[in-house]
Amino acid sequence: MGGTSKGEQRIGLLNGIAAYGMWGLFPLFFPLLEPAGAGEVLAHRMVWSFVVVAVVLLFIRRWRWAGELLRQPRRLGLVAVAAAVISVNWGVYIWAVNSGHVVEASLGYFINPLVTIAMGVLLLKERLRPVQWAAVGVGLAAVAVLTVGYGRPPWISLVLALSFATYGLMKKKVNLGGVESLASETAIQFLPALGYLLWLGAHGDSTFTTEGWGHTALLATTGVVTALPLVCFGAAAIRVPLSTLGLLQYLAPVFQFLCGILYFHESMPAERWAGFGLVWIALMTLTWDGLRTARRTAQRRDALARAAAASTSTEAVASGPARAAQPAAAPVEAQQGPEA
Repeated sequence: MGGTSKGEQRIGLLNGIAAYGMWGLFPLFFPLLEPAGAGEVLAHRMVWSFVVVAVVLLFIRRWRWAGELLRQPRRLGLVAVAAAVISVNWGVYIWAVNSGHVVEASLGYFINPLVTIAMGVLLLKERLRPVQWAAVGVGLAAVAVLTVGYGRPPWISLVLALSFATYGLMKKKVNLGGVESLASETAIQFLPALGYLLWLGAHGDSTFTTEGWGHTALLATTGVVTALPLVCFGAAAIRVPLSTLGLLQYLAPVFQFLCGILYFHESMPAERWAGFGLVWIALMTLTWDGLRTARRTAQRRDALARAAAASTSTEAVASGPARAAQPAAAPVEAQQGPEA
């Protein structure tokens, strides 16, 4: 990343903003698909995403990974789990947006980093720094406050956060590129989703061909809407530091939150503001600690590099007189060069 030019970093930053911005504006898109229900929208998203990604892979001629994946049952099983949990994530999110729970859905992506950290401790036996423990504790307090505010646990937020954190864990273990990962997941989703759409059509419950060409086109664009932010994210990931991506990820829930408040006019009683405030404090604490740790790591790496360079320079100076004392060795080496 250090060799990336300023122009490349600027392109990466713009792509990152575009990716998270599009994800953040999803609440404005899904209501346009009504009267299609959440299940039908989800199925169309799966089917058309697979079509779009398959076309992209045909264009770039990148298929070797698929054969390798099919020969590795464990990785294929992890892909199947990833496809299942992202299906839950997509379905709950679409339902939440079209049911007037945009703010609660945004909370799920605000608390996702905290849930990811908790999963790292519970499943991967990772050790947390004291500041990270404090952030997780504040996050738990926020969930408790929001439970009181909503009169129930914020289950939409919790399901979204848990499913997306699990999805991230599966993707980390599978270790596929963004386009390849989406292709493998939607390939698993494709037949069940297509079967569901055919079943809806057979029972007269499909809206794909009954609400006009505009509605049909919008349902078909769910594939592009799914794939395009991922492409932008991939372009950003290879051009900007992870610390920058970590900050950009908050754009999506911020935009979703603002859509819920300013566009959909969802209510925000004082207790909900208090709960969200605690979440934001936890995230600011987590971000500060992450940036501080990254800066210290970079300084330590630079110090080691300088020490190594100084050691190499010292060895070169020390070996200079020794080389000067052996002038006969050079012609021998020069003769051996062409023969080698």
